[in-house]
Amino acid sequence: MIYRFEIFKGTNSQYYWRFKAPNGEIMCQSEGYISKQSAQHAINVLKQQASTAPIHDLVNA
Repeated sequence: MIYRFEIFKGTNSQYYWRFKAPNGEIMCQSEGYISKQSAQHAINVLKQQASTAPIHDLVNA
C-alpha cells in the first residue's frame, strides 16, 4: 500500500478528505466542504504547499 488521500461524503452530506498511511492509519483529515470540488482543491493546495511550509513549534515558544 501507499500513502493516499481519500475523499468521502459524511452523514451530513458534506465532503471530507483524509490522508492515510500505508498501514491504514489516518494521518490527518479535513473540515467539511459543500462541494467535492472544494475538497479536491484543498488537497491540491496541500500537496503543492506542504513541502515548503515551515514548522512552528508552539510547545517550546
